[in-house]
Amino acid sequence: MPSHNPTSGRLLPWLAIAFVIIVADQATKALILGDFQLGDSRTITSFLNIVRAHNTGAAFSFLDDASGWQRWFFIVLGFAASGFIVWMLKRHGEQRLFGWALALILGGAIGNVIDRLVHGYVVDFVQVHYGGWYFPAFNVADSAITIGAVLLIADELRRVRRGG
Repeated sequence: MPSHNPTSGRLLPWLAIAFVIIVADQATKALILGDFQLGDSRTITSFLNIVRAHNTGAAFSFLDDASGWQRWFFIVLGFAASGFIVWMLKRHGEQRLFGWALALILGGAIGNVIDRLVHGYVVDFVQVHYGGWYFPAFNVADSAITIGAVLLIADELRRVRRGG
């Protein structure tokens, strides 16, 4: 008689969300790699371009100019963070907002780790700008990580307001 594991039931929906993020991230990056050369840019609106940029560093190109060690550091960090997130989802998978936050961060982290493993850099392609100011290019994985971080903050603020 098969046993029912309540932990896996709480974990699988979150892993499915992370998987959707990974697929969307890798599919959009494949389109960019197939249609753009490094540095190419296409104007979409007065404030949005699609570009092809390579980031060997972290957010906002932090450590982009390091000698190459950062690739492996960020890969190891991504795997460690992913393991921790899966552990947290197993323990707290019934918490919806927290689960969404972690699933988005997990999918984004793995999407960028895949890039680092395959290419040695992260493919960025969304560029927002206004009046000569340009926000650093980003991708679907970065967006998922950012949204997940905002949800984590919202979840914690909600928890604090409830008193624990």
